[in-house]
Amino acid sequence: MRVLLVNMPWSPIDLPSLALGILKRSVDERVPGATATVLHANLEFTDWVTARTEFTPTDYEYYSLSSYFMGCGDWVFSSALYDDPSWREAEFTEAMRTKLSKTRMKMSHKLHRMAPDFVAEIARRIVGEAPDVVGFTSTFQQNTAALAAARQVKRLAPHIRTVIGGANCDAEQGAALHRNFPFLDYVVRGEGEAAFPQLLSALTAGESLSGVPGLCHRTEDGSSTANPMASSPLPPATILSPDYSGYFERLAASVARNWVEPKLVVEGARGCWWGEKHHCTFCGLNGSFMQFRSKSPDVFYEEIMDLARKHRVLDMYVVDNILDMGYLSTVLPRIIDSGYDLRLHVEIKANMRRNQLRTLAEAGLIYVQPGIESLNKRVLDLMDKGVSGCQNVRMLRDGAETGLSVSWNYLHGFPGESAKDYEGVIGQIPALEHLDPPVDLSARIAIERFSPYFNQPSLGFDGLRPEAHYRFTYDLPEEELYDLAYVFEAPERGVGEVTVSALNDALALWKEHHTDARLTHTDLGDRIVLVSARRSFAWRVMELTDPFETAVFRLLDQPHAPASVLRKATVRIPGHGRTGADVEALLAHWLELGLLFTDGGQYVHLAPSAVNENLLRLDFMRHAHAAPGTASPNPSASPSASPSASDNEADTGAQPDRDAVLA
Repeated sequence: MRVLLVNMPWSPIDLPSLALGILKRSVDERVPGATATVLHANLEFTDWVTARTEFTPTDYEYYSLSSYFMGCGDWVFSSALYDDPSWREAEFTEAMRTKLSKTRMKMSHKLHRMAPDFVAEIARRIVGEAPDVVGFTSTFQQNTAALAAARQVKRLAPHIRTVIGGANCDAEQGAALHRNFPFLDYVVRGEGEAAFPQLLSALTAGESLSGVPGLCHRTEDGSSTANPMASSPLPPATILSPDYSGYFERLAASVARNWVEPKLVVEGARGCWWGEKHHCTFCGLNGSFMQFRSKSPDVFYEEIMDLARKHRVLDMYVVDNILDMGYLSTVLPRIIDSGYDLRLHVEIKANMRRNQLRTLAEAGLIYVQPGIESLNKRVLDLMDKGVSGCQNVRMLRDGAETGLSVSWNYLHGFPGESAKDYEGVIGQIPALEHLDPPVDLSARIAIERFSPYFNQPSLGFDGLRPEAHYRFTYDLPEEELYDLAYVFEAPERGVGEVTVSALNDALALWKEHHTDARLTHTDLGDRIVLVSARRSFAWRVMELTDPFETAVFRLLDQPHAPASVLRKATVRIPGHGRTGADVEALLAHWLELGLLFTDGGQYVHLAPSAVNENLLRLDFMRHAHAAPGTASPNPSASPSASPSASDNEADTGAQPDRDAVLA
């Protein structure tokens, strides 16, 4: 049996598809007599479109990721899906009139008219490969491109079996796709490295498909039926490492080789250990299975090393939703000792301590995404994040000290929040300008399928409708769009535009002045020297020489309430004679000087230890290509999903957060 796996636009071009890599290996190793190859149609499209019009890396990134919540990438290929180069142009133009620049609007219409020709060409290429089965992956804005290609393949060669899977096909989404697009023979839902080989084996043997978990297939009369989803997640020992054969060779022959520095994609874990206990209210990741499971340290380490040696690539994107904390003492020390100068991106929890961050940095994880989302404890509690604003600021400070680039988004729009929750943060942002700002301005949260906000209307969002772009992309009734959609529109909750504007004005200034802002401290034992260069604070050098004050500053390395500061400082400096009022006055004075951040009754100092921030920043810039393009509308460049393998993407909140579960 010949299996062709297809990665359509708009999958990121600087990353091989983890899902298709896993799927290829699962077919080659687990289906007797079957072989799988991968067609990198995203790279084929890049070469095709640049030969016909002015098209840039920025354009590709926009339709691949940045426009996810507006659906521009999917609309581009809707013309191919419905055989109409002018498909719903008027509706798109009206909906995007105030959202797109004239240049972007013009490019969108041009690509929309060109898309049917590319799909026809790629379908002929697929049929020419003479596969028995063709499998399409669909994550982020790949849906219409994959559907259009499957439709054209079926038209040209009805005997070829068509399969689709990926994050866009999870649970009811996959069932809706199968019901509404009869040219899809099968839809694989959930983790598929077991289900897809089972499907192929059953097809080869002519056996019933009823036992393939999550599979959507057709009965003898042509009606759609969906098998029950798997009742438990795959154990980590059964998760294969990917086979990326062909990707780097194809990239080297593409115009895209001049656009990007390729990265490897690795996976150590699936699910979220925090989400098992506290599912963040806005997070739609891990639709099928939240259970956290990670590969053994030996397996994960060897997988990383084998991929680096085979492909001679040191930049890696770790797609885990959240780092397995056990890897800090197992996998990462071995990477440090390996002699490989790896440069990795990883997603972590924001309450990690400095020594843990230092381990990440020494192992090459220079780009971290801690899911900060807010600097106010009350709003963070509404999200069920399990961290405070002071802890998030501490993460930014310690990231600067350890040489990590911290990627994060600011979110708003949570039911129950108020302007007061933002005013305190806004007033303190000038003191934070030396720390990494969010990747973009604050974004109102999107309501995502599988999130608590979607599943529990009592949390504040009811009467949900699919986002408007689904309605001008697909020719489907609203009830079918509801099952197909991942992002939903809802009444705005939380703060209004006055507060949002004030917040975004402050964030814009933070981003503008970050490059030139500095604040550091040097602890010399008997005194602490602070150096500042921030536009809102006139002082440049300050020394703390009073023993009580130096003790207080050291305590504020971690968030503390004033009473706790006084109690602990008294133990360290007995007989100091200070009162609670004195401590309050000292903290207020340091706030005025921009030395502290306060939130929720706690205080934390803002000055990274003086370890030459300039050199750290230069070192990061030297490796900046190791990080995905952006982490905002999130990010982020994410691996593609496959008809049946699991794939994870980084969760930044304001960007697409489709990760773990793939078809």
